[in-house]
Amino acid sequence: MRDEVPSSDGRARGARRKQSAGLDIHAALNDDALTAVEVNIGGRVIQAFRGIALALLALPIAGAAVAADKKILFLAGERDHGAPGRHEYGRDLRTLAHSFENSTNLEHVTTQVIVGKAPRDLALYKDVSVIVIDSSSDRAENEVHPLFPQDPSTNHRGYDAETTAYLKALDELIEQNKIGIVILHYATWAENWRAREYYLNWTGGLWVQIASKNPQDDWAMKPLARHPILRGVKPWKYRDEIFCRFLLPNDKRRTDLLLATPQADKLNVGPQIASFAYQRDDGGRGFVFGGLDFRDNLALDNYRRFLMNGIAWAARIEIPKAGVQSPTPDVSDVTPRAVK
Repeated sequence: MRDEVPSSDGRARGARRKQSAGLDIHAALNDDALTAVEVNIGGRVIQAFRGIALALLALPIAGAAVAADKKILFLAGERDHGAPGRHEYGRDLRTLAHSFENSTNLEHVTTQVIVGKAPRDLALYKDVSVIVIDSSSDRAENEVHPLFPQDPSTNHRGYDAETTAYLKALDELIEQNKIGIVILHYATWAENWRAREYYLNWTGGLWVQIASKNPQDDWAMKPLARHPILRGVKPWKYRDEIFCRFLLPNDKRRTDLLLATPQADKLNVGPQIASFAYQRDDGGRGFVFGGLDFRDNLALDNYRRFLMNGIAWAARIEIPKAGVQSPTPDVSDVTPRAVK
């Protein structure tokens, strides 16, 4: 958290004090340039001459600003279908939130997890750095998308006046505050035309029914680019349902991150882009990944690091050289029965 330090004056002919993260100088302003003053550097008090201290006071201090917290807002759909351990939206996002809160090389990150429909309250988003959505699509009446109404309840091209006004205001806030958007797995599927427009503007790509695919298979995942999201990430193999064959316009603002190659390839999709990053013109960022079906995969450190790197990058957090590190979580908790 940021500590606001009030200025202090009125001591011994106008004492000056400069205090910040790691540096605290108190100099008595008298006529003797050799007057000893106290300098607190990183909690260690040393003696310095007044002239040196005043020179320090006059210069900008590297690293002096206290880093502001970055808030990650996780929006999980209700668990509306699937076998135990699959499409565990709430559990999976809580695991990622816990991993951020217990990261060993990332500080000043706070998290909030909301399961189900997100409240239509813009105040929820005003201090948010990134919104992470893991849910079902908007396509079916019996499923839940946190932001968008289910498409069967609409005219398929847009929304009622109240929803339209709310989403417009949220979009303006996302642009104004440079809020990152992360879309994961089944949530990448949008049916309503307006939802697709928002997704395309926020992330630079779309999953489109019929043309796009979502095979379950054993996959070989290969990093493609030099990008902060791929710091510390090595190629890996695992089983997953991966939404892929995205509609990806020719856009220099997008960086393709992962090439996914299915082993059995029963749908004949071949190698596919499974994830991409997007740098918006407003300064905000988007990150999309088509995987994250099976809950137990989150215990794979390399895979989890990739997800955390992507979320952190979209939040405009500097990614450590080795990637975001976190303890291996316990992912044994799953829904006890299948949901139809």
